[in-house]
Amino acid sequence: MAWTRRIEAELDTAPETVAEPNALPSLHELLERYLLEVTPRKRGASVESYRIRKLQRHPIAKLRADLVGPSAIAEYRDERLNSVSGETVRQDIVLLSQVYGTARREWQLSLPANPTADVRKPPPAKPRTRRVSDAELNSLLTRAKSLRNPLVEAIIRFALATGMRRGEILRVRYNDVDWHQRTLNIPLTKNGHPRVIPLTQAAMEILQDRRDAESKSELVFPISANAFKLAWQRLRQRAGIADLRFHDFRHEAVSRFFEIGLSLPEVALISGHRDPRQLLRYTHMQAAKVAQKLHQAQRGIGE
Repeated sequence: MAWTRRIEAELDTAPETVAEPNALPSLHELLERYLLEVTPRKRGASVESYRIRKLQRHPIAKLRADLVGPSAIAEYRDERLNSVSGETVRQDIVLLSQVYGTARREWQLSLPANPTADVRKPPPAKPRTRRVSDAELNSLLTRAKSLRNPLVEAIIRFALATGMRRGEILRVRYNDVDWHQRTLNIPLTKNGHPRVIPLTQAAMEILQDRRDAESKSELVFPISANAFKLAWQRLRQRAGIADLRFHDFRHEAVSRFFEIGLSLPEVALISGHRDPRQLLRYTHMQAAKVAQKLHQAQRGIGE
């Protein structure tokens, strides 16, 4: 906070000057241009827009872009770490690096070296090991039946049956389903690589139930991302499971795929992971279930 107050004081007492025609923009202006020209092309545009607006409200954004050096970034990092997680600060620095890189390479602004290059970033967040227990799942599904929107229960079940991300699920169309081959085409994904996944019997039954119930929309789950987010938050609150994220259903599904005996390439086909190491970090198998599988296999060998 002392650094923040010092920056604000220096800005308040600085003499007013007439901007030169070729004067460099402030960091705030740099972020604004990036927000308007680059962010909209990204799949995570809404999240990045929120991050940029937060950065613009910080005193560091008032500095002229070429005066934001490594020491200013480092002080920003240390101050922010007092109120937010290391992963949040890390993502902020990554974003600033992208902004400065774009400004220097594409906008041809005469900026010094990227000020984030020599700044130590907080370490990446540890991968979550959260599994969804049967009791938690039953509680969620039971309470979901009382929600005003019946789609919430179906979406949770579909996430567990497919391991798909929330955004992918909300974009599923009936035309994406091959009912004969029992596969689903996912044309738009987070990593930009479309994929076709096999469907379990549970997933097929959910899709069939939705087709029988829905006659107007081409979407299987016609609900906006914001409406679903609010419904999910209400459901989680009613169930009293504060630490559960919807994305944890993807973790749970991937772990279950391994537990039933699918190989790493087979799970990667379903989940869309292109790096096996990333997929393994995403997976948290339960030792008790693996022990049970080993026991069954050993019995089969001895018979």
